[in-house]
Amino acid sequence: MRYAVAVILLMFSTLFGADIVWQKNLKTALESAGKTHKLVMVMVEGKHCRWCKKMRYRTLSDSRVVEALQKGYVSVRVDEEDSATMAELPAVNGVPTIFFMTPDKTLLDTSIGYYGVEDFLSFFPEVERARKALKHRS
Repeated sequence: MRYAVAVILLMFSTLFGADIVWQKNLKTALESAGKTHKLVMVMVEGKHCRWCKKMRYRTLSDSRVVEALQKGYVSVRVDEEDSATMAELPAVNGVPTIFFMTPDKTLLDTSIGYYGVEDFLSFFPEVERARKALKHRS
């Protein structure tokens, strides 16, 4: 019985829950962010990285995180083995690494490693402050 209830809840959340719309590649994400005046969130992950999976399925699937990302960010996932794309990004010292950047690739903030929901949400005000400071310098 518990299994049936769990399956029904999972189906319900899949059908009606919001999810991050991941762009296919960095170039597309940067172009989309430029057109929509949003920032870019780049998640660099490894194929066998369990912390990357936990980050996606625990933290990045939380409704508050999804809402924040949908409002002001274009999101893209990059495999650390994609050398062409990795060459376009700042140095990565472990996965998961998340870069918050402008459409012209100006780095605003970086998250390295796994973060729970509350800690990850604390990045958004910091990124916004960095964005405002960048606008004031221009």
